[in-house]
Amino acid sequence: MKGLILSGGKGTRMRPITHTAAKQLLPVANKPILFYGIEALISAGINDIGIIISPETGNDIKECVGDGSRWKIKITYILQDEPLGLAHAVKTARPFLGDDTFVMYLGDNLIKDGVGPLVKRFQEGGADAFLLLKEVPNPSSFGVALLDAEGRILKLEEKPKQPKSNLALVGVYLFHNKIHAAIDAIKPSARGELEITDAIQKMIEMGNRVDSHILQSWWLDTGKKDDMLEANRVVLDEMSDASIEGDVDNSSKISGRVSIGKGSELKNCTIRGPVVIGQDCKLEGTYIGPFTSIGDGAKVSFAEIEYCILRENCQILDFHGRIEDSLIGLNVELTRSHNKPIAYRLMLGDDSKVEVV
Repeated sequence: MKGLILSGGKGTRMRPITHTAAKQLLPVANKPILFYGIEALISAGINDIGIIISPETGNDIKECVGDGSRWKIKITYILQDEPLGLAHAVKTARPFLGDDTFVMYLGDNLIKDGVGPLVKRFQEGGADAFLLLKEVPNPSSFGVALLDAEGRILKLEEKPKQPKSNLALVGVYLFHNKIHAAIDAIKPSARGELEITDAIQKMIEMGNRVDSHILQSWWLDTGKKDDMLEANRVVLDEMSDASIEGDVDNSSKISGRVSIGKGSELKNCTIRGPVVIGQDCKLEGTYIGPFTSIGDGAKVSFAEIEYCILRENCQILDFHGRIEDSLIGLNVELTRSHNKPIAYRLMLGDDSKVEVV
């Protein structure tokens, strides 16, 4: 079995951050989202993975992920020239997939339980496709499945105005090679894309068996800023280890689960976990509250920060204020010229320079 991770798209819902970065490389608990998907497939026993990339961000993903040697697996990059739908991505990857069964995983998703149990059920059962579903309060925003009493899928609809169920497609699909014939038999939707829901529906019409599993644990789609912050919170909340490898002076106070990377220095700081601070960071006179991750090389002085993601090499200097519910990009410089007690909620793209006045 092979793995196919979709890591293309333009990330329009995450701009300005994604003007300069692939959304799948944004960090959750200081690890790129894409790495969680790769590791989920590896844990399921899959060591031959194709990654769909786009012209805009493909080189960044290649540089970050590499050839797979860090995980001792093989990674193949597959260029999708335009974002013409999930089924189009599968069609583009056909030379890589061949006749093998495969798992398709959306690269901006996080799933608590991984995909190992699903792969096992698919390999042991007789289904031609197997989909992961989740009950959601807003099914009209997703692909929606209608099931029979045995959990087999009868019908799929893409973002229906009047959904017939609340079971959304999570973004993990397991396919027999019969999916290719189904994709060849469909036409682009009204939005000009080859929809994977249409292809799976075609499989059903062709007499193929499509089974499902309803996810009971959490699933997070990291397509927006608030989704990213919530994913960061959930992953940090489940962090079991705390390690302090940096230098923390005697006037600093640390409580809860806190990880501090090598080369980092904290002076007169208060840190309340769960918190992850990367390597070579410099923090002084600062409060870092729960559910915050700070990337390598960041510098923060005289600030209060909580429920935030700070990316690598950002600088928040002499701020004398509070920042919460914020996503701060690479190399951002943020300063403040007044001391009014205001809390800020920000999303700043890479290389921004902002002075709050």
